[in-house]
Amino acid sequence: MARQLGFARVIFFAIFLLVSLANAQKEKIFDVRNYGAKGDGRTDNRKAFLRAWSDACNLKGTSRVYIPRGVFMLGSVEFVGPCKGPIVFLMTGTLRAPAGPSLNTQQWITFRYVNKLIVKGGGTLDGQGASAWPYNTCSKNNNCPTLPISMGFAFVTNARIKQIKSINSKNGHLSFFACKNVNVTNVELIAPAESPNTDGIKIGSSSDFRISRSKISTGDDCVAILSGSKNIDISYVYCGPGHGISVGSLGGSPGDDNVSGLVVKHCTFSGTDNGVRIKTWESPYKSIASNFTFEDIVMDKVRNPIIVDQTYCPHPPCSQQTSSHVQIRDVTYRNIRGTSSSEIAVSMDCSKSVPCKNIVMSDINLSHLGQGPLKSSCSYVDGRFYGRNNPPPCF
Repeated sequence: MARQLGFARVIFFAIFLLVSLANAQKEKIFDVRNYGAKGDGRTDNRKAFLRAWSDACNLKGTSRVYIPRGVFMLGSVEFVGPCKGPIVFLMTGTLRAPAGPSLNTQQWITFRYVNKLIVKGGGTLDGQGASAWPYNTCSKNNNCPTLPISMGFAFVTNARIKQIKSINSKNGHLSFFACKNVNVTNVELIAPAESPNTDGIKIGSSSDFRISRSKISTGDDCVAILSGSKNIDISYVYCGPGHGISVGSLGGSPGDDNVSGLVVKHCTFSGTDNGVRIKTWESPYKSIASNFTFEDIVMDKVRNPIIVDQTYCPHPPCSQQTSSHVQIRDVTYRNIRGTSSSEIAVSMDCSKSVPCKNIVMSDINLSHLGQGPLKSSCSYVDGRFYGRNNPPPCF
């Protein structure tokens, strides 16, 4: 019996070794330098990157597109699947966008229709945003030209984005549309506080999404959760400067879909305009924003730590003739502490047509940096509160 067991172990390890060798042979590294790419900071490497991606995407087995150290100038590029196996975009160097306002596209670098994608490596995206921000006239012109987002993902599934840095994006840093099962961790997204529309992460029509252990310092929302998104988990994110973590804006068009299942935990907001925010347009378009939890959050000198704004109008005057028809319900705020730089630390301006329902506040402990007590301001809110709350609840 012992001899039979020993023989079985030998056979098992032999099979294991053969499988491991077969998998190793299937993995291949596609170094962009072998396709003519030059990390000199001047050469446009778009064609070389596309050729490397094409070969990697067509490999059966795991492939790696490798960007070594150096500064690789890169025009607008779209990496398209589906691919024949898992693919790793291993970025150790710096990718630099051309200077100026436009790349003739909404996104500088795009991944589309890819399953089992990993973007990692410790490298940097340099959007050269300072050369483009003066052309952003959106605060005065509703028909302003759109500047490109640094890196976009569309119809991407089972993806991991980790250990990368994005600086000075022309528009947003990372954007996700119609993606599923995505994990973003250990990323750093940086732009000056005065840079326009440089959102950190924008998520639309996506599900099963996790963001963790990241630092986001921008001129707009650190994270924006847009129409049609569900099951979003955000934890251990440092936000500041910026406009906070926002749901919306919702209700701006008839195609807006519901947003549900958001959890924001163990996050820190420092010097931001807002902390946790839900914003909707005044319009007749209906949708639902529900099942949100904001928990164990630190506010440090935040102007609006907790805010619901259903009269959202970033560039007044706005001419909407009706109240918001977005239903906000089942939202919990628990163990939120720190400092408010304004007198009104909790503001809930809900819709007269569809008041906020089942709003729960528990153990809110905020203090005022200025003189006088903190206040809450509420309209059309149905909810309840537990524990000790400062400012005192207004519903």
